[in-house]
Amino acid sequence: MMTMQLELEPTPTQKNSLFNAMNRFIGAVNNMDQTVMVPSLLRDVPLEEDREMMGSLKSDDDEEGDMYSYYQLLKSIRRDIEWGVRCAAADERLKEGMKITRMNSSMSTSSSASFSSEEDEEEEDEDLKAQFQYHLTGLQGVLSKLTVQANSLTKRYKKEIGIGGWGQ
Repeated sequence: MMTMQLELEPTPTQKNSLFNAMNRFIGAVNNMDQTVMVPSLLRDVPLEEDREMMGSLKSDDDEEGDMYSYYQLLKSIRRDIEWGVRCAAADERLKEGMKITRMNSSMSTSSSASFSSEEDEEEEDEDLKAQFQYHLTGLQGVLSKLTVQANSLTKRYKKEIGIGGWGQ
């Protein structure tokens, strides 16, 4: 039995969701990856007109920045989004965060007899919500910029190899 999935037009709120921002970025990097058939052609290609847009995106091992380093960095960010960040530093931050959470939890449990602890919990919940919204907004902004950069790199590659008129 075949089921039909309804595709509804996304609302303006859904268009601005983190999920859609991630999908747009991943789609742009996938398009870039499919377009760039010979990534090594991007080596030593100066940023020129793209310098202003891509100047904020630098890898640790490349001080000047060329199109190849941006290509590799965008693919790395896509991989981190799809598979998660797995490195020693991230594991260490996760352990520290869990330790702090446990300490806060035990502290709030021991002081739960007082009336002020309920107020503290409410303030903490509001603070967590504000922090989440702040970081979510920032992440969506970064993803939008990265999407523009991936699209720009794709166009620049096409220009470099002489197929600038395709799929603008």
